[in-house]
Amino acid sequence: MASAKKQPTPATARRAKLDEARRKERARERRGRIVTITAAVVVVAGLVAGGGYLMNASDKQDKAETAAMSSPVEGEKSWDKLSREHVDKKVDYPMNPPVGGDHNPVWMNCDADVYTEAIPKENAVHSLEHGAVWVTYTGKAKPADIKKLGERVSATPYSLMSPVEDQAAPLMLSAWGKQLTVKSAADARVAQFFTKYVQGPQTPEPGAACSGGIAK
Repeated sequence: MASAKKQPTPATARRAKLDEARRKERARERRGRIVTITAAVVVVAGLVAGGGYLMNASDKQDKAETAAMSSPVEGEKSWDKLSREHVDKKVDYPMNPPVGGDHNPVWMNCDADVYTEAIPKENAVHSLEHGAVWVTYTGKAKPADIKKLGERVSATPYSLMSPVEDQAAPLMLSAWGKQLTVKSAADARVAQFFTKYVQGPQTPEPGAACSGGIAK
């Protein structure tokens, strides 16, 4: 008798959504070439040695991601009803770094981009609108923390990193409408913030491009 079909968890569905966004991004970068990827995974008990272990590992990952997405990020600040107009001027944002509001018509490239110099905030806000997480730091941040966060960003599409010297704390993470201050790159909330907000439910334009904008 055929086994019941396993229902996708919220974490699995979210990963599928992010994978689809990445696929669209690659298609844009290759100027319209259509890339079709078909993946079929058939799980049969006892088919291969270690199959049960792989299923358990996948289930644990799903549960961890689901917990990270469903639980609030302790200490984060939130804003709603943020405007989204395109403007060709400097914007006086009520928070720093900005987490939303009117912004430049062109986004800052956020395809795992690490910038070592300050970037225009109006362009970065457009990246947040596309579902990116923006990591920012000041000169007071520890080099080890900057390095570790830079490695995370470099491995994460839909994220970017840059210095913001006039922000209130050495290390901050921002997404559209969300912001978190941490004292260390080892803070467990960093991973949760990325899991929850990279192409997360707060994204006004999920799947929009994170390349083809501007790079400093």
